[in-house]
Amino acid sequence: MILLDTNYLIRALVPQSEEMQRIVDWVTAGEELITSAVSWYEFICGPVDEEGIAVVSSLIEDRILPFTRDQAAEAARLFNETGRKRNLRVDAMIASAAILTHAELATENLGDFTDFTASGLQLINPSR
Repeated sequence: MILLDTNYLIRALVPQSEEMQRIVDWVTAGEELITSAVSWYEFICGPVDEEGIAVVSSLIEDRILPFTRDQAAEAARLFNETGRKRNLRVDAMIASAAILTHAELATENLGDFTDFTASGLQLINPSR
């Protein structure tokens, strides 16, 4: 299972992008693609039109994980364990979704999530 970060959702709409090609490869290989409600929120904040939303929604087959109480607790743990850096608050929420669902996180912003790998976050190798 692969959880797509916001940048993957956005770049899924860019023909010929590396992210779009990876998504096609994963779908072809039978990987289950999901996203978090937090990433989905960031994506639909746009700019994106209804057609773009529908396309990406179909790619993930509407598998959008709700932000739950357990995810909130895990995100708080991640945030506190990594030094309470304000810029990591939203990333901790996305990382918590990946950790609790045992999904690998696909992101182009590896530096934003590296602090969470010691706590169990699995990042997709960009060349995969």
